[in-house]
Amino acid sequence: MEQYLVEIFLPEFTEEFFELVPAQRAYIDKCMSQGTIGSYSLSADRSKLWVVFTVQTEAEMSKALKKFPIIKWINYKTYPLMFHNSMERMMPAISLN
Repeated sequence: MEQYLVEIFLPEFTEEFFELVPAQRAYIDKCMSQGTIGSYSLSADRSKLWVVFTVQTEAEMSKALKKFPIIKWINYKTYPLMFHNSMERMMPAISLN
């Protein structure tokens, strides 16, 4: 598996762009549940997103990124990662049994 950090540069939030947010969130949630996206962060000033993809190939990452509902509104840079650590990977899942 390969990992990529995608830095997304967001436009000014117009009403038209803001209407895409629910579809964007739904797509991100789907990708996260499938394991394609490991993290998704928005800067406090709403000017950037950072997304970490875990995929088989760069082409798979690109294909998923191009399905973002906001894709026509954004510019982005991709960075191949050696690794991406997070607490979620370090902590075992809690079982209620």
